[in-house]
Amino acid sequence: MEGGAYGAGKAGGAFDPYTLVRQPHTILRVVSWVFSIVVFGSIVNEGYLNSPSESEEFCVYNRNPNACGYGVTVGVLAFLTCLLYLALDVYFPQISSVKDRKKAVLSDIGVSAFWAFLWFVGFCYLANQWQVSKPKDNPLNEGTDAARAAIAFSFFSIFTWAGQAVLAFQRYQIGADSALFSQDYMDPSQDSSMPYAPYVEPSTGPDPAGMGGTYQQPANTFDTEPQGYQSQGY
Repeated sequence: MEGGAYGAGKAGGAFDPYTLVRQPHTILRVVSWVFSIVVFGSIVNEGYLNSPSESEEFCVYNRNPNACGYGVTVGVLAFLTCLLYLALDVYFPQISSVKDRKKAVLSDIGVSAFWAFLWFVGFCYLANQWQVSKPKDNPLNEGTDAARAAIAFSFFSIFTWAGQAVLAFQRYQIGADSALFSQDYMDPSQDSSMPYAPYVEPSTGPDPAGMGGTYQQPANTFDTEPQGYQSQGY
């Protein structure tokens, strides 16, 4: 269940790129990565215009430098965040600590939800500033396609990041249901020793019923020893 709940492969297993690429959350990360490139690339390349009467460039979004700055900043940071979590997806199967895996999945939920919110704010901000832009500021309609592309892909990014948050939450639920998060230590070795505890408990608890029967069970366990003594007697 570890591979299905937390990523490709089992803890300590070899990295399998084919399995990783098929993971839905990996696909969404790559799509979000491409969308972020489109947003900040469009604004950087064509989001600033030159005015014949002014020496400095101005932002295509209602001449508001904060709008262009927000789009570029969010796009670049989302680009880096996607790379970070893609690297985490690659390294995830090598994480042997249950607590570290839980922290990684929880961080994925929080970060993805946070970026979905930032893209929602960015979409509303850029769309509003584009709507109130004055035609006289850009009579030749320069950079309009790039400006609209940045708005559109900001909108698309809301759903890709929200989808990552949903998938991460599902991975967390699967991990919790499989009791992987309830273990404080690396239990594969301890699980092999667990069956011995139930055998000790019946022998130490002759209270329920049939005390003679419970005493006979330890006697059976020691039957091999008298046989050993008989062999010595011979």
